[in-house]
Amino acid sequence: RDIDEELADEVRALMFVFDDIVTLDDRSIQRVLQDVATAELALAMKGANDELSDAILRNMSSRAKESLLEEIDLLGPVRRSDVDVARTKVIAAVRLLEEAGEIVIARGEENELIE
Repeated sequence: RDIDEELADEVRALMFVFDDIVTLDDRSIQRVLQDVATAELALAMKGANDELSDAILRNMSSRAKESLLEEIDLLGPVRRSDVDVARTKVIAAVRLLEEAGEIVIARGEENELIE
């Protein structure tokens, strides 16, 4: 980061991608959803796999879930580039929450929880 901040950000972006949201615990997903606008999330979820969709939807109230699904349907076909931008914004929210210590992104055994 001290040598090349832009390269450091690119590497960091590759370490956690939109599909990795499924690796977050439910509380973390709920916290992320608080910081992401429904319209942005709807666009980001276009074309998302079932596992990711299920992880997000199960962490929403029934009213919020209904609103999100309606928003996704209303979008119709969208450009891949628009979806990528929306997903980048969601990942940025995840990173900010991680940096603030509000959520933990599991990266290998070092962050494994022991009960």
